[in-house]
Amino acid sequence: MKIKASQEWLPVYEALASKVRLRIIEILAKESKNIKELAQALDLSSAIMTMHVRKLEEAGIVTSQRVRSNGGIQKLCSLAIDHLDIEFPKGIDKERKYHQVTIPVGHYTDFNILPTCGLATRDKIIGYFDDPRYFLDVERVNAKILWFMKGYIEYRIPNHLLPNERLDELEISMELGSEAPGYNNNWPSKINFYVNDKCLGQWTSPGDFGDKRGRFTPAWWSSEINQYGILKVLKVNEQGSWMDGVKISDVKLQDLNIQHENLVFRIEVSEEDENPGGLTLYGAGFGNYDQDIIAKLYYN
Repeated sequence: MKIKASQEWLPVYEALASKVRLRIIEILAKESKNIKELAQALDLSSAIMTMHVRKLEEAGIVTSQRVRSNGGIQKLCSLAIDHLDIEFPKGIDKERKYHQVTIPVGHYTDFNILPTCGLATRDKIIGYFDDPRYFLDVERVNAKILWFMKGYIEYRIPNHLLPNERLDELEISMELGSEAPGYNNNWPSKINFYVNDKCLGQWTSPGDFGDKRGRFTPAWWSSEINQYGILKVLKVNEQGSWMDGVKISDVKLQDLNIQHENLVFRIEVSEEDENPGGLTLYGAGFGNYDQDIIAKLYYN
């Protein structure tokens, strides 16, 4: 998870400003626990523990899901992230020049997917669940969320660099999650990323999140299915390829043969994976970040 030193991320800083909540993170780093187990471990009441867990959930640090256990229902808590990067303001960043393109999630140019699958606008489902034919429906350009179990979705990123502008870094941000029946916060999925047919690397989504409603998910969307994802920032520069500041491969800009042509960006859940966890891609009007795919081409 990557955040900035800004007011936008105050819920994260507030969640971490507590010895109790830091202890909760330490415990959940080892294994998932229910509220009662956490309360006993820290010698607190379940009511107080619920309050602390809610703070961590609001910050996106902890996710919870209700599961059956011993004939009843319990709230099982797990860590939603495995690291936290804080980006501080830098004067040099303000001077960096870039071309920015926003690509709605329904503006894909190619796909090859297998169910479960579907897509929806801000107002309604397009067609029917689990029917890939509707990924060719004329209304798909208005889609603000899409999901599939196996296969890929592909986008073309316009390259607005002028002949005298040299590409310094490519950055692509998007909100992603896995795809489980209904939802499942613990549903790992290996997701691969390509630019111009070159694999940049892989990221494992921890789950298909639905324990609480997404901040921007519309009211008509069922609470029984996925609600939000994780904002991921993919970068490629002359040192390699990075996801949220963590290096995922040695693929560099010069390996992508970008020049001044448009870029082909592919997100894939391999059909060869024996245990695919699927993919959900959130756009503006869904999930927690109210954005579509944003591509920035930094240049000098």
